[in-house]
Amino acid sequence: MIFENKFVQQRIEKAQLLKDAGFNPYSNECKRNTTIDKFLNVNSDIKNRENQRDENRHYIVSGRIKLLRIMGKASFAKIEDESGMLQIYVARDNLPEGFYNNTFKKLIEVGDIIEVSGYPFVTGKGELSLHANELKLLTKAIAPLPEKFHGVTDKEIRYRKRYLDLIMNSEVRKTFQTRSKVISLTRHFFEDKGFLEVETPMMHPIPGGANAKPFVTHHNALGIDRFLRIAPELYLKRLIVGGFEAVFEINRNFRNEGMDATHNPEFTSIEFYWAYKTYKDLIEITKEYFQYLFEHLNLPTRLPYGDMEINFENFTEIALIESLTSIGGVAAEITNDKEKIVEFLKSKNISVKPNLNLGQLQGELFDEFVEEKLIDPTFITEYPVEISPLARRSDENPAITERFELFIAGREIANAFSELNDPVDQYERFKGQCEAKDAGDDEAHEMDEDFIDSLSYGMAPTAGQGIGIDRLVMLLTNEHSIRDVLLFPAMKPIHNEEKSQEEE
Repeated sequence: MIFENKFVQQRIEKAQLLKDAGFNPYSNECKRNTTIDKFLNVNSDIKNRENQRDENRHYIVSGRIKLLRIMGKASFAKIEDESGMLQIYVARDNLPEGFYNNTFKKLIEVGDIIEVSGYPFVTGKGELSLHANELKLLTKAIAPLPEKFHGVTDKEIRYRKRYLDLIMNSEVRKTFQTRSKVISLTRHFFEDKGFLEVETPMMHPIPGGANAKPFVTHHNALGIDRFLRIAPELYLKRLIVGGFEAVFEINRNFRNEGMDATHNPEFTSIEFYWAYKTYKDLIEITKEYFQYLFEHLNLPTRLPYGDMEINFENFTEIALIESLTSIGGVAAEITNDKEKIVEFLKSKNISVKPNLNLGQLQGELFDEFVEEKLIDPTFITEYPVEISPLARRSDENPAITERFELFIAGREIANAFSELNDPVDQYERFKGQCEAKDAGDDEAHEMDEDFIDSLSYGMAPTAGQGIGIDRLVMLLTNEHSIRDVLLFPAMKPIHNEEKSQEEE
């Protein structure tokens, strides 16, 4: 418990001393009339004046104390709000009698949130600052902040105590501001294209819309189990059946699978479905979407990502089977022969699950030898039907589907296809998935009879796509772990959390 810390106890005692002196250490009255960035922008002209101050300008700013330099009759402090950092000058003779020596110097500390009134001036070192005429404590922080020069660098602490990470690392706040902008811009882009934003259930009677292991919950009122959404796809396509022609949902999905640099059990994506379009149309709208994001985020089209540079003007397309040879270096005579693929993978010391079909083995080859080499945006097309249970077959080659996945910086960013709208074909594919599940594939799709029923009423030719928002934000902010773009990523319980759960 934090209250057992001796430094916390000292700060609690100071909070009590403030109360005893008539100051509320948790005031709810704030008169702030400007933010720090606005103060700095509006008063930048003072630096060019001969008299570098303006006592006729009056401002009230609020923020957290990040630095204190206490001196005899005057002190400097740095305070920070969401918009930036500002230096304030606090002089004994400008404050009520006794406040500077008895309250400010003794009871106010780094981490506290204060309100300061005063006028702008430029210090001898040329820094635009606020000369305080009045200072008020708004919130007493009883937990001391980490040492200022190193901040919060431990990844474990940063993820578990994101609030502390945000206090200490302004760059982290910028990452999440970018994330918020990406979501907002995504919404506006699709609305401007005529798409309707909708909401679909997050608790499903059948896990569907993707090959993934679901989380299971229980609905007490109905007395039945439900599955947290792994994808909204099947519900969104029901809406296309119902007559909507362009819908999208910015959705939270849940998949009960491993965690690594690009996977979190809950994640955000956008899925959109577009009647009377094909996956080729989705390739074009995806290019437009990226152009829109880069323009509105003021990003260069050549973007650094770790030691790579991604050229977002260089979108290319290549069929999956072709990529195995031209990019992956796998001999062409191997790529369409199940036994040769198994032998090849084993020769590379890559374990192969038993009973994989040809399409699944081709997918294994792609994962091992192609994916990480796709740096610039690349649309991989023509996926085998065996690994695309919801995609429409190609009319020219029924063994492949009208599908693409978009890869950037060696990882999947989007998945799209011309939707399967033949109810009989969809039923047979579901049956095949059920057989795979019975054979031990716990990520295989289950039979969804209601979805088959909906298709039987006729779904217009439709194209649908999902884009992973988390991975997209990683690319745009040069972050290399999904945990760095999730405010509160999933974490293994620490000891006291495990103990609490056992007691329950």
